[in-house]
Amino acid sequence: MIMRPSQEVGIVGYGAYVPRYRLPAAEIGRIWGSSDGGFPVKEKSVPGLDEDTTTMAIEAARNALKRAGIAPQELRAVWVGTESKSYAVKPTGTIVAEALGATPYTQAADWEFACKAGTEALQAALGMVGSGMARYALIIGMDAAQGRPGDALELTAGAGGAAYVLGPGDESLARFEGSVSFVTDTPDFFRRAHQRYPSHGGRFTGEPAYFKHITAAAEQLLHELGRTPKDYAACVFHQPNTKFPQRIAKALGFTSQQLAAGLLVPEIGNTYAGSSLIGLSATLDQAQPGDRILLVSFGSGAGSDAFSLVVTEAINERRHRAPQTRDYVRRRQEVDYATYARFRRKLRMA
Repeated sequence: MIMRPSQEVGIVGYGAYVPRYRLPAAEIGRIWGSSDGGFPVKEKSVPGLDEDTTTMAIEAARNALKRAGIAPQELRAVWVGTESKSYAVKPTGTIVAEALGATPYTQAADWEFACKAGTEALQAALGMVGSGMARYALIIGMDAAQGRPGDALELTAGAGGAAYVLGPGDESLARFEGSVSFVTDTPDFFRRAHQRYPSHGGRFTGEPAYFKHITAAAEQLLHELGRTPKDYAACVFHQPNTKFPQRIAKALGFTSQQLAAGLLVPEIGNTYAGSSLIGLSATLDQAQPGDRILLVSFGSGAGSDAFSLVVTEAINERRHRAPQTRDYVRRRQEVDYATYARFRRKLRMA
């Protein structure tokens, strides 16, 4: 069940991006009559009028290339995982590749699997680089998430994500030990054709969806690698809210300290396809050589990808080549609900 490439593969560069605007959860509650507190996040990130999934993916990718120290023309794949494409029919990957200067001799595509679209691309890039088909591949998990006005989803649907350049293990700042994927057909969250906002399946979102899939993928990976939670310096899980990753960490035997470095959702909300990957970028910003990291994504529909990584000596020099993830998190400008509605084009004028 475990997947390992035929040659060592690792992360040679990574980068994140989060827009500066923040909408407090209390402001959403004020508008929709939920002022009693107890919100699932403190605030969420909001793209500006000139930002979308494509522009944010380009910024994260540029940061990843800075850390990798390679020319864009060396990339043989540029893959974007998202559920909020800028165009219904036109790949985001080609726009990003063109903006980076990676065209024309590269593969480009968009990946879909709800919130694990980014790690879906990561699995494929592991195979592509690990097979020798490519020396370097770029994957991005990025979303400018949508939420119906007044819906519970609006409280957590944030924006942002991260990009990763995969390459040979001997050039990496963190190398992959193995990965496991676990999927079932579970209707917890979906958006039908021609619908502007997604629907969520209430009770399906927890036990039969998020917890079942992350638990199965994580436990299988640990079993096949012969690892226990004590072998890991940090763990990163998909972050739809604050409680879910804390609960799954505890259930699997991880501590709150192991989870802390990558837990960004209280400050920026659920970045969907970027959620687990942006958590990993924040963890790498603080990681030390020899640290082992467990990464487990979740995508509605439903499935999880689990990865085990070991940090190398290269992290100490390379992480300072680009802004750190929490630099973007701290760079905040608060907006009210009216400004948010304008930025996200919630008001239909015709």
